[in-house]
Amino acid sequence: MKKITNSTTYIICYAMALTVIVAFALAFVSQSLKAKQEENVALDKKKQILYALNIRDLDNEATTRIYKETVVADAIIDEQGQTLQKGTAGGEADGFKLNGGDFKAGKLALFICNVEGKRKYVIPVYGMGLWGGISGYIALDEDKSTVYGAYFNHESETAGLGAEIKDSKEWQDKFCGKRLFAASDTTKIALAVAKKVEDPSTQVDGITGATLTSNGVTEMLQGGLTKYMKFLSVK
Repeated sequence: MKKITNSTTYIICYAMALTVIVAFALAFVSQSLKAKQEENVALDKKKQILYALNIRDLDNEATTRIYKETVVADAIIDEQGQTLQKGTAGGEADGFKLNGGDFKAGKLALFICNVEGKRKYVIPVYGMGLWGGISGYIALDEDKSTVYGAYFNHESETAGLGAEIKDSKEWQDKFCGKRLFAASDTTKIALAVAKKVEDPSTQVDGITGATLTSNGVTEMLQGGLTKYMKFLSVK
């Protein structure tokens, strides 16, 4: 028996059997947790959309309830401003399911919201920071040109520097009241993060020590919102 258990064939077969067992176990655990993982991802997305609407500090239950009450529809539009899908009240069936890949393909999510009896629009944007992907949500007033609120996220920006786009509510709040367009030109997005603010109506101070991430936010905002120009131009 000792010779058998010490043989190369036995060791290889044992290792293969153990690998198969572990693989099946991991697959089972992953599948078991999949529903919960998807639920957590959806909950986080709802929180980010509400953050852009300046609705924060909610527990999970309140987030779910207020999101459902706030989002009138999660429409899908194209770059011509045409509605592809109207979305549903509570906002989980249509635009909510889209991701960055859909965005690049021209399927644009648009969250139509009601905040204290006033119409707001929330638009997702995607871009690149210094070390990885960044994203965000921009909430607009009914005029489609005034920023009501903003929230940004990142995958791997430097803590205390680029990560401030997510971690600093104070910095995000600087976007409130900014205009998408300069007074002299309404044909292109002027909203930007600037090293030196020259137009306070459209520009926000950059984050100290995080120039490349700040530039990434500008490119994300201008590139992303430009896809919505047809929609934004219809008053």
